Amino acid sequence: MPENQEKEQPRRRQARGERRIAQLLEAAATVFTSSGYTAASTNAIAREAGVSPGTLYQFFPNKEAIAIELGDRLMHRMRETYGEALAPVDPETSLEEAVGAAVDRFIAFNCDHPVFFALMHGSDVPGRFTEDHEALHATLVSRIEGLLSSFLPDAPPADLTRTSHMCLGLYKAGLELILAHEGTERAAYVEELKSVLIRYLQPLVGDRLGRSPAATATS
Repeated sequence: MPENQEKEQPRRRQARGERRIAQLLEAAATVFTSSGYTAASTNAIAREAGVSPGTLYQFFPNKEAIAIELGDRLMHRMRETYGEALAPVDPETSLEEAVGAAVDRFIAFNCDHPVFFALMHGSDVPGRFTEDHEALHATLVSRIEGLLSSFLPDAPPADLTRTSHMCLGLYKAGLELILAHEGTERAAYVEELKSVLIRYLQPLVGDRLGRSPAATATS
């Protein structure tokens, strides 16, 4: 066999393997989202993927390994999302614009990948995800602090951290409602979440800038 053909065969096998892994992870995302982690099974994932359980076990030894691989990939994408969504803003950017842009990016990610919420917020997920979730939470709080510092440049660090925790808590509460609805009702809940965050932050921003909340709301 020519040398170039010998090199091509492993590449083809690798490509087929990567496609199969992607197929299995997509099926697992569907099963975890609809059934939850505990109720999900490797048989259900294989059935959703249209393959035999034996084929699944060629790539993953159990459902925990599938969940960890899926979670790692989603965590990477989430880090890309918050890197873009929570960057410090131009001083001329309004609070409404900053909040709206950040919420839209995060909601889009979670709506595109509903399994992320199921894995990261479920009480029955593998222990590995508890550590990942805590690390993600700490990083998000830090990035929110950076975003809010654009509006609250003189805020004491403790106040900024507390406000960031509140913003993230409000977002998570709203996200659960948003993911539970679809269509126009989902869009309405997204707008409600933005309104809650803006109404929470407006008095703080107004106070820090030496302006009244009313003046901030009408500026």
